[in-house]
Amino acid sequence: MILTQEQKVQVLLGVFIAAIIGANLLGTKITNLWIFVASVGIFMYPVTFLVTDIVEDVFGKEKVKGFVIAGLISLVLVMLFTVLSILLPPAERYPFNEQFLTVFNPSIRIMIASLIAFLLAQYHDIWAFNFWKRKTKGRFLWLRNNLSTIVSQFIDTTLFMFIAFYMATPKYTVDFIFALIIPYYLLKIIVALCDTPFVYLGVWWLRGGKPKKG
Repeated sequence: MILTQEQKVQVLLGVFIAAIIGANLLGTKITNLWIFVASVGIFMYPVTFLVTDIVEDVFGKEKVKGFVIAGLISLVLVMLFTVLSILLPPAERYPFNEQFLTVFNPSIRIMIASLIAFLLAQYHDIWAFNFWKRKTKGRFLWLRNNLSTIVSQFIDTTLFMFIAFYMATPKYTVDFIFALIIPYYLLKIIVALCDTPFVYLGVWWLRGGKPKKG
């Protein structure tokens, strides 16, 4: 099946929203990754930056802002429906309500942290990608992809950790939170560096295999 360019954009928007929602719904699980301990969301959230960098390189920053707005609305809707699902009483024949609450009962503070971190990190990524594209006169896609994503991931991780957990208990001091941020952020950098070939591939695919004009 041959897709038009607009259909490809819609596919990327679907991937973008799926990655956001997946990272938030599944990210409560913590796993061991070699020497790192991290949320399984580490595999999904970087996809959002991958998608926005592909779309921005082809269409510019205004198109990508629509992705971020759609993602934000999707997150808010999912969170509202999650709260509603938690508040509704379980049927007598449903024996798993306690397990359901354990998985889907994040605090309001964590929800707010997730929304703020997502919004600010994504808008920084759009700005930084465009900034480096102008500075390099449209060359060095790998450079603007990595510079924008690496800084944006730091903003996202730091904002989320501090808003969600700072002084939630006495042990969550500034030093303790940074001790959590640093290894998690280093893992994010590794993931971000690995996505560079996929950015080139995505840009080529979105352009329909045509070389860049100009």
